[in-house]
Amino acid sequence: MYKQILFSLCAVAFLACNRTKTVSTEKAETGVCPQITNIQARCSTSLDGEWNYIVDIYGAGYLDYRRNPVSVKNSFFRDRGFYGHQKELIEYDFDAAPTLHVPGDWNTQKPELYYYEGTVWYRTLFHQKKKPGCRYFLYFGAVNYEAVVGLNGEVLGKHTGGYTPFNFEVTGKLADEKNSLVVLVDNARRFENVPTVNFDWWNYGGITRSVLLVETPETFIRDYCVQLKKDDPGIISGWIQLDGPDAEQQVCVDIPELEAGVQVRTDANGYARFEFAASPELWSPESPKLYSVAVSSESDRVEDRIGFRSIETRGTQVLLNGKPVILRGVSVHEESPFGAGGRATNKEDAVQTLQWAKDMNCNFVRLAHYPHNETMVRTAEEMGLMVWSEIPVYWTIDWKNPETYANAENQLVENITRDRNRANIVIWSVANETPVEAEGRLEFLSSLMGKARSLDDTRLVSAAMEKKALGGGRMTVNDPELVKIADLISFNQYVGWYDGDADKCDTITWEFDVEKPVFISEFGGGALAGRHGDRTERFTEEYLEYLYQKNVDMLSRIPGFAGCSPWILKDFRSPRRMLPGIQDDYNRKGLVSEKGVKKSAYFVMQDWYSSLKK
Repeated sequence: MYKQILFSLCAVAFLACNRTKTVSTEKAETGVCPQITNIQARCSTSLDGEWNYIVDIYGAGYLDYRRNPVSVKNSFFRDRGFYGHQKELIEYDFDAAPTLHVPGDWNTQKPELYYYEGTVWYRTLFHQKKKPGCRYFLYFGAVNYEAVVGLNGEVLGKHTGGYTPFNFEVTGKLADEKNSLVVLVDNARRFENVPTVNFDWWNYGGITRSVLLVETPETFIRDYCVQLKKDDPGIISGWIQLDGPDAEQQVCVDIPELEAGVQVRTDANGYARFEFAASPELWSPESPKLYSVAVSSESDRVEDRIGFRSIETRGTQVLLNGKPVILRGVSVHEESPFGAGGRATNKEDAVQTLQWAKDMNCNFVRLAHYPHNETMVRTAEEMGLMVWSEIPVYWTIDWKNPETYANAENQLVENITRDRNRANIVIWSVANETPVEAEGRLEFLSSLMGKARSLDDTRLVSAAMEKKALGGGRMTVNDPELVKIADLISFNQYVGWYDGDADKCDTITWEFDVEKPVFISEFGGGALAGRHGDRTERFTEEYLEYLYQKNVDMLSRIPGFAGCSPWILKDFRSPRRMLPGIQDDYNRKGLVSEKGVKKSAYFVMQDWYSSLKK
C-alpha cells in the first residue's frame, strides 16, 4: 500500500528500486537520517502532549475513490481543514478532531479503538525560533508499526518497525512561525512484517514513545562507542562519528573521575577510533557503577553515564568481569505496571516494574520480545540489572523474503546503535521460538547473529529456541545447528503447562551435545490472581505455585545451568487469550497480576533466587 502512496506524495525514488537493497541504502532512500544516539543529552524540545487524530479506515487521506494515490496538496499531509476553508470541498479538519496523548497507544486511550488495527493520522502544531548555524532533527522514539512523516505539507519519508528510534533532518523545512507535523501511523499486521501476523502480545498502535525536535551544531557528534576493550580490561576503546561539513576535527573522550582520556583526530568522513589505559571499577549487579563520560569535538560536546564490564562464556559458565555468574532473571513485556495496560512510557513505569524483579532477587531481565524503550534499559542499568535485548523475529515469519530480512536487520542495527554503550546489556537476541524445519530460517538467523557480532563483539549473541523430547524422559534443545552459532544453549520449555502436568518435571533429564552455558529463556504457566483450588486445577495460584516448585527442582538438575528468565513478570494483554472470567484478553502467566498483586509462585522464585545468591 505505501509503495503507491509515497511514490505519489513525495516522489521518493526508492519505491521503484529493487527491494533487496542493503540496510544502509534503505535508510537513505526512506528519508531517515542515521540515528542520533544518547538523545537525552541533546538540546531538544519535547513535542509530547495532546495530538489531534483522525481514524482513516479506508485510506481516504491518501487514496481517491478508485484507490489511486492522491497528490500531496489533496492529502491530509497538507493539513488544511474545512473550518478554515469553508468555500472549498474539504472533508477533514485536524483542529476539530479529538486528541490522543503522545507518547501512548490508541488502544487503551480510546475504548472505541481497543481492537483497532489500521491507519490513524496524528497532527501537532509547534513553534521553533531557528538559530543561525544550527541543524534541526525530528526524533521519534518509536511508532508502531509504520510511520509516514510530513512537515508543513511535505512528506519527509517513512520508517518501518514498531520498537526502534528514527529521525529526519528538517533544518531547511521549519517554518519561521507555526509548524504542522503530521504522522500517518499504520499498525496493520502483514505476513512480510517483523513480527508477522501472529504473535502473543497486544498490537498497540500509535506514537508510543516520545517525539523531540533536536537542535545540533552544523557539525555534531552523531554517534560514539566507549567500552572496555575485548580481552583487555585495562584498556577503554571505541570510536566517534561526526556528522556535518567540518568532518576533520580534534575530538576528545574524558572520564574525569578516572583522570583518564584521549584526544584523536577524525578523518575526512568524520570518524576516529581511540583507546587509552584506565582502571575503572567494573559495573555489576552488586555495584552498578557508572562514570560521567564527556565526548567532545571542536564544535560539539555530549555527556553520558557509562559503565564498564566484560561478559563472556567459558565452557558451561557465563563470566561477568571474569567471574562465574548465574543469571537470575525474569521476562518482561513493555506494558504499564498498573491499570488498563498500554505501553509503558516513563521512568516511573520502569522503576516499578524493575523493582518487582529486584525484590524477587533478580540480577537479570529478559526484555522480550522487541527492543524496549531507552528509559527502561537505562533504569535497569542504574538498578543493577543485566539485560537480554531482543528483536521481534517471532514464531513464523517470511524467511525467504529479502525485504523481510532487511527489515529484521534494520531493527537489529537500530537497537544496537541506540544501546551499545549500556553496560547492562549482556545478550543480543535475534529470535524467539522459530521453527527449525522452515526453509531459509537458519540462514536468516545466522546472518542476523553475524550482523550483531560485526556491530558489537563484546557481548553474547543468542536466541530463544525450543526443547525436543529424545524419549524415555530425556530432553534436549531442538536447534542443533543454531546452537553451534549461538553463545548460549538458550531455549523455552513449558513442562507442566503445555507438556504434561507439574509432576512430569520429576521424570525429565536434560542432555546436550555442546559444551555451552544452558539458559532457560522461558518456563511457567498461568493463574488468575486470587483464584484458588486444588494444586491439580489449572489457572489457580495453587497449581502455578506447585508448577514452579517442580520446575525449580528440575532446572537445578540441568548440567551446565547458567540461569533462567521465567515467563513472565506481570500479566499482559494478548488477544490470543480469550477464556472468559480468567484470561479476558490477558496472558495470565505473570508472577504479578496487572493490578500489582504478587501471586504465590512469585515467592517460590524469590526464595530460590535467594539461595542461588549464596
